[in-house]
Amino acid sequence: MGPGVTPSGQTTAPERSKAAWHDLRMSILARTPLSLGDLRRDLSFSAVFSGFLAMFVGLSGTLALLFSAAKSSHLTAAQTSSWVMSVCVAIGVTGLVLSWVYRAPVVTAFSTPGLALLASDMNRFSYADVIGALIVTALVVTVLGFSGLYARLVERIPSAVAAAVLAGILLPFALGVFRALPSSPLLVGLMVATYLVARRFAARYAVPLALLIGLIVAGFTGSFTGAAFAWTLPSLVFTAPSFSLSATLVLALPMTILALASQHLPGLAVMKASGFGRVPATPLVGVTGLASLLSASFGAHTTTLAAITAAICAGPEAHPEPSKRYVAGLASGASYLLAALAGGVLAGAFALLPPALLAALAGLALTGSLLSSLEASLREAAWREVALLTLVVTASGVTFLGVGSAFWGIVVGLAATLVLRPGRTA
Repeated sequence: MGPGVTPSGQTTAPERSKAAWHDLRMSILARTPLSLGDLRRDLSFSAVFSGFLAMFVGLSGTLALLFSAAKSSHLTAAQTSSWVMSVCVAIGVTGLVLSWVYRAPVVTAFSTPGLALLASDMNRFSYADVIGALIVTALVVTVLGFSGLYARLVERIPSAVAAAVLAGILLPFALGVFRALPSSPLLVGLMVATYLVARRFAARYAVPLALLIGLIVAGFTGSFTGAAFAWTLPSLVFTAPSFSLSATLVLALPMTILALASQHLPGLAVMKASGFGRVPATPLVGVTGLASLLSASFGAHTTTLAAITAAICAGPEAHPEPSKRYVAGLASGASYLLAALAGGVLAGAFALLPPALLAALAGLALTGSLLSSLEASLREAAWREVALLTLVVTASGVTFLGVGSAFWGIVVGLAATLVLRPGRTA
């Protein structure tokens, strides 16, 4: 019996952690370094636009929630600015570094479920206690990521289930295009028509052209809200943390579960379903956890892998060749860094746009990824029932025990696999 092996033949936790670190080092060292020449050769407008769009979609629906949470907790303007800047910097840096190292469209985001929790409960605690809870959350995620424990869990998810989860995540956005049609028929109708015509003659520019037409129509029809906004200097405000058992139980514990179950798990499933399963989960989860740890004292809540916006960068709209889609990940990271410097303008710009335009833009941008994931999930007849159950639960939008439908879709998919496809993991 070798060292680090239990009598039952299983490796011990220290040995598993050591193996995870070894795999991480080897996965980085084995890669051909990306050069600026490679980047210039692979650069494309569609990939850069997809990266910008990922940032645009990622922030458009969540900045308002962030400002609401800050207001309910009576944060100062400087503290709120620090929150926006620090979380955008964390997302931007992690997206740039991971996309560069792994030549894959690694898109990160902040935890939207975690933000919703903060908006609901952070006003019950001092700001220092909230910062302490954010640090605890980040520390736990970092340890689980770099130890390799979380990666081994994700590796057990069958490809059909991962693809079905992605399809279930994206389906509501595709449906949202036509749900927005009755309220803004001209705007949405012309955006859809432009998208279809462009797909026929200039497929890579279909989404940018649809956005352009949407902006023109919104301007002519007076659909902009006319909200005023102004650029303000960004700032970082350090807050010394304090740690309380109450804040740990009420904030840190659920935020950790939400980050791992509702963000990282579907995020890794999206990467796998989009053909980038070669990227190891260990550095993705570990690095985002480390970024959260370093930025928490400036107000940033948990940085995680993205799911919905990752599909924008990992899908065929970014580039027909998967090997060149990493540019979209780099562009997304760079866009978040720019957003960190222009938080005031960005928030006002999002408030200015009509909701129907945002809904149509998101749905059209994700159409290609939805089609690819549906094809992958239903390709093999033996897996179709498992995939359908997974897709339906994920698309339902159900929330149970505070955890979203993407997690429960994976749970149902794995349960169905055990019953219908015992012993199968492919």
